[in-house]
Amino acid sequence: MTTELLYLLVAGVSVLVVAAIFFVGLRSKTRAKTPPAPEAPPREVPAPEAPVSEAPAPEEPPAAAVPPAPAPPKISVADRFSRGLAKSRLVLSERLNLVLGKDRLSEDDWDEIEEALIRADVGVKAATKIVTKLRTSKPAVSELKAALRDEMVSVLSGRQRQLAMGPGVTSVWLVTGVNGVGKTTSIAKLAHRMKAEGSSVVVAAADTFRAAAIDQLGTWAERVDVPMIRHDPGSDPGAVLFDAISYAKARDIDLVIADTAGRLHTKTNLMDELKKIKRVAEREAGSVAEVLLVLDATVGQNGISQAKTFQEAIEVSGVILTKLDGTAKGGIVLAVEQELGIPVKAVGVGETLDDLQPFVPGEFVDALLADS
Repeated sequence: MTTELLYLLVAGVSVLVVAAIFFVGLRSKTRAKTPPAPEAPPREVPAPEAPVSEAPAPEEPPAAAVPPAPAPPKISVADRFSRGLAKSRLVLSERLNLVLGKDRLSEDDWDEIEEALIRADVGVKAATKIVTKLRTSKPAVSELKAALRDEMVSVLSGRQRQLAMGPGVTSVWLVTGVNGVGKTTSIAKLAHRMKAEGSSVVVAAADTFRAAAIDQLGTWAERVDVPMIRHDPGSDPGAVLFDAISYAKARDIDLVIADTAGRLHTKTNLMDELKKIKRVAEREAGSVAEVLLVLDATVGQNGISQAKTFQEAIEVSGVILTKLDGTAKGGIVLAVEQELGIPVKAVGVGETLDDLQPFVPGEFVDALLADS
């Protein structure tokens, strides 16, 4: 029994050994059949590049100097008048040319000349005076235009048109007029003109009844580069002017230009306020060098009634006539001077700061009668 078990044990071991050998051999064959994974190609290391020497960039030639832009040509006073009076000139020349084309002048022709002057808003008084003198002198038709020119200049002659400045003291100009005539703009143009002539200027916003008027004058003062004295809306206008004069005197400023309320000439209380402002200026500065009334040329003869009321309330020393470039009523200059006896000292013939021009009668009349 023992011997049999021994044989069985040896046989079992033998079977196990054979099976193990078989399994190992089979696994080896399987591994042999699987192709090996391809090896990664060797990484090529690039050879270092040889340094390249860069050639220096060619120097750019220096930029040519740009010449300054030429200054715009200066427009003469005569040219400004001619441009600004184009509408008035057309109205006047249409009728005058009908007469100038005749050989002799009849009574109807003289009436036609007078009517032409009136239509240009020369006014009945001035037109009658001019035509009466022409009828008396009886110029030839070929000489009529020159004779008309001389008579119109004569009507405008003999008045002081220079804007007054006190010698060695602070001068005060009061600027007045109804709303909408171009008063604030005229103040800015006056300040610009006086600065260009070498005077130092401060403006006073004494139209305290309207906040918009104060702001508008402030905008113009910045543009013209002059100081402005202002108080809150509703403040006492006299106090504004007092402070402006004190400011100017403390700094040796030559001129105070004061805006006043755009008052209606029919409002008694507002006209009384204007008188008060003038009294303040006279007390603080010693005198008021100018009281300038601004009139809108486009309203024609209606401006005469405005001016008469202002003249009664406060002594007006001169007229600034605005918007001559926008009207056919340029003859209003003659009407103002004949009806009121107040000299026109400046006229507005455009929108720029330089378009407020000193009034020169000869150049004005030449522009009004020039061929259209």
